[in-house]
Amino acid sequence: MMINTTTLLAKKSVHTETALDVSALPAYFAATPGWAQDGPRIVKTFHFKNYYETLAFINAIAYVIHAEDHHPELVVTYNRCIIKFDTHTVNDGKGGISENDFICAAKVDAIFQQSFS
Repeated sequence: MMINTTTLLAKKSVHTETALDVSALPAYFAATPGWAQDGPRIVKTFHFKNYYETLAFINAIAYVIHAEDHHPELVVTYNRCIIKFDTHTVNDGKGGISENDFICAAKVDAIFQQSFS
């Protein structure tokens, strides 16, 4: 199956205990530009004009994150938000990267592109 943004946007996160194979990661990163691997997680920094826009973005992604039941670590400053996704249930609870991380990354990117870019 071909991985692209449209495919990821159409999917829903599901409970998993299986991390993605390392050989699959390049295709997922190609479908989610700007996201990078940071150990057992994927990370992206979003930049804004001011604190109000930063908080508006967080509020905008809150529903999607909740609906997907896949909650990232957020680092919030005046004009940026760093989002870190990983899947805590993979690798015997040690965490790692699953397709759920990329599904949510694509959905967060779509919100940013629609409202903040």
